Amino acid sequence: MSATIRRAEPFRAYAILLPGVALAAAIALVATGIGHALPLLGAPVAGLILGVALSRVLPARPRLQAGVAFAGRTLLQVAVVLLGSALSLRQVAHVGASSLPVMLGTLTVCLALAYLLGRWLGIGRDLRTLIGVGTGICGASAIAAVSPVIRARSADVAYAISTIFLFNLVAVLAFPPLGHLLGLSQHDFGLFAGTAVNDTSSVVAAASTYGSSATDYAVVVKLTRTLMIIPICLALAALVRGGEGSGEGFGEGSSERDGGSGVLRRVTRLVPWFLVGFIVLAALNSLGWIPSGAHGPLRDASVFLITLALAAIGLRTDIAGLRRAGSRPLLLGLLLWLAVAGTSLVLQWAAG
Repeated sequence: MSATIRRAEPFRAYAILLPGVALAAAIALVATGIGHALPLLGAPVAGLILGVALSRVLPARPRLQAGVAFAGRTLLQVAVVLLGSALSLRQVAHVGASSLPVMLGTLTVCLALAYLLGRWLGIGRDLRTLIGVGTGICGASAIAAVSPVIRARSADVAYAISTIFLFNLVAVLAFPPLGHLLGLSQHDFGLFAGTAVNDTSSVVAAASTYGSSATDYAVVVKLTRTLMIIPICLALAALVRGGEGSGEGFGEGSSERDGGSGVLRRVTRLVPWFLVGFIVLAALNSLGWIPSGAHGPLRDASVFLITLALAAIGLRTDIAGLRRAGSRPLLLGLLLWLAVAGTSLVLQWAAG
């Protein structure tokens, strides 16, 4: 009897996920048709817009929530892994290394301004730190990684994620037309999107609208940028320990105490599995183990999964949370977003 129950458990889990995934897939099919009719809009952006438009009605149904969350997170990660099948390790290493000056420049400007502007606006230390790392590194992932290190309040985490998400939406809609207006090449726009857009999902959505080469470049830049979480978390952990030693805790909302070993354990988990999968597929392609005839179908599958994931992310949009965040965090998010985008373009121009 117990063996029968264990065999049934995976099917029960799939049954829980199926309604939400099916809904996101249906939206993605409609968005794909829209993307073919309006290439400048693109299927991923169309999926995101449709998801947001439906977010006030459908996600309130509990039977959809698990599948929508799975589609917006795990299926997006699978899509990023599939993008590695058309690249070689040499390309990945070259793009990652060549993007470092722009990436480090935007991150430095963002964190410095988050500290200065955040204090000027009277925003608490935790909240301005979370908005800074979310804008400068990788959106909600960076916020989730940093929040336990600085022991941020759950309210600050929610405000920061809501603020970052708002400007993700704006970037997805505004950056591709801006790129065309500025005459950016596929390479230039990929570097721009990879360094100036926050979450991986939004980077992929904006770049895929611009072109396949821009997408490949932007994904590698974004994954390299994601690794910046590790030194940032280590630096913040050192500041937390230093603050405790002087009686001035960095975090303001938690009494949780984390030893150095706890921080190190968290850091070892910061490298996302999909980055490893992306590199593995790029390595297999470098060895010639992925037939060239499979590149097109794999890319098509990746674009559809991206569209599906963006539709799911749209469905999970907390519009009320954006209103609750208030004007000052949104103003800080706006200023940092503009500073990062401007710094990326200026550094590219300066580098020729």
